[in-house]
Amino acid sequence: MSSNPVAETVASLMPRAKAELTELVAFRSVADFDQFPRSESEGAARWVADALAAEGFQDVALLDTPDGTQSVYGYLPGPEGAKTVLLYAHYDVQPPLDEAAWSTPPFELTERDGRWYGRGAADCKGGVIMHLLALRALKANGGVPVHVKVIAEGSEEQGTGGLERYAEEHPELLEADAIVIGDAGNFRVGLPTVTSTLRGMTLVRVRVDTLAGNLHSGQFGGAAPDALAALIRVLDSLRAEDGSTTVDGLAADAAWEGLPYDEEQFRRDAKVLDDVELIGSGTVADRIWARPAVTVLGIDCPPVVGATPSVQAGARALISLRVPPGVDAAEATKLLQAHLEAHTPWGARVSTEQIGQGQAFRADTSSPAYRAMADAMAAAYPGQRMQYAGQGGSIPLCNTLAALYPQAEILLIGLSEPEAQIHAVNESVSPGELERLSVAEALFLRNYAAS
Repeated sequence: MSSNPVAETVASLMPRAKAELTELVAFRSVADFDQFPRSESEGAARWVADALAAEGFQDVALLDTPDGTQSVYGYLPGPEGAKTVLLYAHYDVQPPLDEAAWSTPPFELTERDGRWYGRGAADCKGGVIMHLLALRALKANGGVPVHVKVIAEGSEEQGTGGLERYAEEHPELLEADAIVIGDAGNFRVGLPTVTSTLRGMTLVRVRVDTLAGNLHSGQFGGAAPDALAALIRVLDSLRAEDGSTTVDGLAADAAWEGLPYDEEQFRRDAKVLDDVELIGSGTVADRIWARPAVTVLGIDCPPVVGATPSVQAGARALISLRVPPGVDAAEATKLLQAHLEAHTPWGARVSTEQIGQGQAFRADTSSPAYRAMADAMAAAYPGQRMQYAGQGGSIPLCNTLAALYPQAEILLIGLSEPEAQIHAVNESVSPGELERLSVAEALFLRNYAAS
């Protein structure tokens, strides 16, 4: 870390940051209230609200959004006539999956091999702490030179759109000159990166029915249509022989023109098993940043343990389709649903239901805010130059904000580099990245105020 007062202040605050992240990670704030208590999410929301109030934020509020969750808002006034910057993160997290598979408990922040492990440590409770660190460093070194709004979402991982709809109903609330989305990440540890594109997403549930009820496979199997077998055929139709996504009518040949992604590096990042091939065609960057990708998220069918010799009468699956920039997510949803219906065999009854959607995003990287961030990252990461990368994931709020505030400059940074293993077991954050990115954000706010 280069020697400058902001960097020195952030370094001195890192023990406090670890203690605070420990408190925040301890909340089991999964916004799926069929699986996790609502009180855990509400507790995390109150923690964020209290932290903002302690930093002098005004108008701190727990916003009840239409999806039944809470987003946390606060406003920190800056000098008269200053620009306004909105800082975003989310406090909700993905489920821990198999808790027994974690090396340490998922909701206990644990230091190991130079990293801090815990669900949400990088995605995105660490983003909340990053914003707090940046603001504290500026307050200790001359003050915050811009008006700051903070919004911490409570249901980003569920894709239920509560904050998007709330923002549309209250368009003045999040209005800003620049917006920093703290929910992305560096291409790799130590390489400062802004995310210039995001794929969109649609979630579709498909159900196949063939019989009035399950049948004995010895008495009826061979002629009775098996709904699970039909569903397997439908799902298989979504991929070509090489694993490329094939949805009828959906283009899958776009090329990525930014930062390349070495195939061997990708294999290491993704922890692909030896001798297992990657799927798809084109470069890795083409496949994960510029083209659609379908994933079967879950299948409802009998588990192996306890299964009976039966022909299945019905089966269903949840399908995610990542949508590249330039493709309308609503149109992609229609194409996916039509494809599923067209490829269902044997005249089986099929129904589809869309349960979530978010548009893709492409940033304007020529704006003054990007120049301010480039200078800030160069100072926070000595010897490195800011890179532009895509991200295969979706942040639906980005497009809502871009539509509501077309003049606002939107930047995506964050702590979710490959080693963080977000959404997987043993998620972690690099404290060095948290420190450097907090410095970068603080310097960005100072640079942007002067631009």
